Amino acid sequence: GPQPSISNTEGDLLLLLDSSASVSHYEFSKVKEFMWDLLQPFTFGPKDVQTSIIHISTTPTMEFPFDQYLTSGTLKQAIRDTRQLMGDTNTGKALSYAKEKLFSGEAGARPDVPKVLVWVTDGFSSDDISEPMQLLKDMGVTVFIVSTGRGNYLELSAAASQPPEKHLHFVDVDDLPIITKELQDGIRGVIQANRLHAVDITSSSFRLMWPELLSQETGYYTLEYAPTDALARKRTKQVSGDHTSLVLSNLAPETTYEVALIPESNIHYFPPQTTRVTTLPEEISPAQVLISESGPRSFHVSWAPLLDSVMGYQVLYGPLPGNSVKVLEVDGRHNSTVVENLAPNTTYLVTVTAIYRSGKEKSLSAKACTLEEGSKVRHLRFEDMGPNTLKASWDSADGKVLGYRVRCQRQTGPSSLLSVSPQVHSVLLTDLASGTTNKVCVKPVYKNQPGKRLCRVVHMQPATEAQGYKHRQRA
Repeated sequence: GPQPSISNTEGDLLLLLDSSASVSHYEFSKVKEFMWDLLQPFTFGPKDVQTSIIHISTTPTMEFPFDQYLTSGTLKQAIRDTRQLMGDTNTGKALSYAKEKLFSGEAGARPDVPKVLVWVTDGFSSDDISEPMQLLKDMGVTVFIVSTGRGNYLELSAAASQPPEKHLHFVDVDDLPIITKELQDGIRGVIQANRLHAVDITSSSFRLMWPELLSQETGYYTLEYAPTDALARKRTKQVSGDHTSLVLSNLAPETTYEVALIPESNIHYFPPQTTRVTTLPEEISPAQVLISESGPRSFHVSWAPLLDSVMGYQVLYGPLPGNSVKVLEVDGRHNSTVVENLAPNTTYLVTVTAIYRSGKEKSLSAKACTLEEGSKVRHLRFEDMGPNTLKASWDSADGKVLGYRVRCQRQTGPSSLLSVSPQVHSVLLTDLASGTTNKVCVKPVYKNQPGKRLCRVVHMQPATEAQGYKHRQRA
């Protein structure tokens, strides 16, 4: 998917591409895709990122200089058009050649900007790399290594910048996308370090960071910032010379700001540094409202997201149809509440309104239904109706009952399930063997809620023989 743009960066980025015969055509094409994915979010230009490619082969070759392709479109096409040279894997020669080009104005490299080398390798080299690589690092180049083969870990960890866990990656060529974001972040950390840039960007604030140029004794900084479409509304802040960051707040959402950092030194002249920062779109709360845990006389309301810019929430609720509305006040640190003392079996309109610290308000509504009250029958009783037969009766349940289900679990014989209409409040239970214990349950049926069973255990008396009369003889 599309990646967010990485701006506020300035540096020369050299891609060292293994173009030798030890790399298959398939691997070469996958590495080219990886290189474009790696570069895609960066902003290119004479005051942003410039990039170049050098081939590792029998003789090192520059595919294009740093200042030739300064737009994403032309750079993407140039990478796509890059062809494999084959030949030997003379990486040491290519590193010496890279050192020359990274610091050469003829190759479009710029003085006084960070230098980054990204070397993608299958792990093999025909010549020694340790000495030319050390020379590059001694001159301030940050080296990232991506090994797609089984290279010597000790050799490659010594070649990469320290610590190796941040600058050395081992990954199969088909899994290169896994490390793209991490490598982008590593490169960005290097090329932003010596320049004014913004981090922690929100809809109303961002933090500015800059290199340590002054001290409290040698001067102070002046910060100027204004929206690009209203530069006359410029605001100014003065910051002590021992500071290297400052948070700008109370900004407009989705707005681009021009920012200038002016070092006011009493010893040296430092040129102003500038950057351009766009605040994020304003998050809206509530973006969703959820109703849960509904009962006959209450339900739970929750919403998201929870924003620092919201001072508090109002929860308005009233029955539908109807004009009566009640209000609950909820602190801005909470995003849920319980609404109580409601009418059973009623539909309510619930509106959650966020009240922002700026005075703005945002609302979102949802419908909620309370359950019917009294979902259980009352007073289940039994009447003897003759041999092996009982009459089960009950009082009706509350609410709009659709019917009743009567289940009889016999101690001997099959269980039975009867369904009756809501007007019927008794059934005959037959085939109940004498001397057995049986369980009878009655449950009301509703449209929008489950009914609750009421169960009773009934014991059938054992059968007794009729007592005879003895003939009493007279003496």
